[in-house]
Amino acid sequence: MSQNQTTDAATQGADQFQAAGAYSAAGVTISGLHKSFGDNEVLKGIDMEVAPGEVVCLIGASGSGKSTLLRCVNRLENPNAGTITVGEHEATHPDVNLDAMRRQIGMVFQQFNLFPHLSVLENCTITPRRVLGQSKAEAEAEALAQLDTVGLKHLSDRRPDQLSGGQQQRVAIARALTMKPQLMLFDEPTSALDPETVGDVLASMRKLAEAGMTMLVVTHEMGFAREVADRVVFMDQGLVVEEGPATEVIGSPQQPRTQDFLRRVLNPLAE
Repeated sequence: MSQNQTTDAATQGADQFQAAGAYSAAGVTISGLHKSFGDNEVLKGIDMEVAPGEVVCLIGASGSGKSTLLRCVNRLENPNAGTITVGEHEATHPDVNLDAMRRQIGMVFQQFNLFPHLSVLENCTITPRRVLGQSKAEAEAEALAQLDTVGLKHLSDRRPDQLSGGQQQRVAIARALTMKPQLMLFDEPTSALDPETVGDVLASMRKLAEAGMTMLVVTHEMGFAREVADRVVFMDQGLVVEEGPATEVIGSPQQPRTQDFLRRVLNPLAE
């Protein structure tokens, strides 16, 4: 495929997402965030700004606090201190309407969490119908549009166990988008996939980024982070150690801990 063809395909994919999603992007502000599990302080005063439409990749070793940070953003975990604002909602305010706030946020986990007894289409329509009160016809039209953007409309009648892991994860992305979120959180979405299926999931995420969605992505896919992220944040032991443009943090890290992590990830056989 020529460079022009590749650009045209990417633009078409982004246009599909915009047409199907009809969303507006929300920014995120995190200030002085602390989270502990018992005596283990996992987040030690995180400050972070994510602009509307910005793609931020969180990298770092396991146990550095990346996934906990995501889970605090949509209040799956309750912070011990600090504030989080998503769009118009202060997520950490004691009187926040969590249901209204979470309707702005889509989250894709390592595991697909699809209902095994439902079809792909039913998995994508159950929440809009129950939470948003959409009619069956309205929910199915939106679900099919989103499934089309991830290349799976033709499999809408299949059950999850009839799909590959990569296809199931793309269904999970489409399902999240049916709620028209303003922010997408991805928690290592390719870590449980076979290498052959990773590319299709990353391609769907790339299209979503090109369409202007705000995205916070925990990932070990350095190639994706380098090419798609507006900014990369390296975390270690509950702290932000280094952040900046992907080309700088991944290509020319300044902090010794970042350098050591990337050396091990990018050149695992070098030692």
